[in-house]
Amino acid sequence: MNEWGFVVGAYLLGSVAFGIIVSKLFGLPDPRTVGSGNPGATNVMRSGKKLAALLTLLGDAGKGWLAVWLAQHYGLPLEWVCAVALAVFLGHLYPVFYGFQGGKGVATVAGILFALSPVLGASVMATWALAFFMWRVSSLSALIAAGFAPVYAAAQIGFGWVAGTVLVLSVLLVWRHKTNIRKLLDGTESGFRKPKAGDRPPQ
Repeated sequence: MNEWGFVVGAYLLGSVAFGIIVSKLFGLPDPRTVGSGNPGATNVMRSGKKLAALLTLLGDAGKGWLAVWLAQHYGLPLEWVCAVALAVFLGHLYPVFYGFQGGKGVATVAGILFALSPVLGASVMATWALAFFMWRVSSLSALIAAGFAPVYAAAQIGFGWVAGTVLVLSVLLVWRHKTNIRKLLDGTESGFRKPKAGDRPPQ
């Protein structure tokens, strides 16, 4: 298989939406029709089925990792490995199987980063976890982690194909969160904070 075959295959793999598949298997509503409308693990979690959310998370992260690992395993040049990484991510964002309406890509990026460099992946995930522990808002945590990811890549690996790819992935991820950014700015973004006494119920 030539390099372009890997890129196309990565895009098709990225187009597999595990949130939709898992929800159907569990008899849950299509995640595109409830909550945030995003077919990702966070929105699936709102169904109350933690196992379904976990499987969605593992599936979306796993496809990102697998695409990049296969490209590395079969000895593709680094620039093509990076092209595969971008292709699987774009497949998740714009899946051909679902009318090009996909998720926001947090889990898929995590899988890609772990495949590119386990240390880089662990650093970014630790940043996400720390931000989530502090603020309990998934979207904010993702945005903070995305902001640090290119910095970590440049510091750990140096400026080059990998750092450039991570920068592009981060920019795309932030752009996909533009609605969340608006909600964060006006204070209406939903999180996982337990309600306190005196909090107003949602309208």
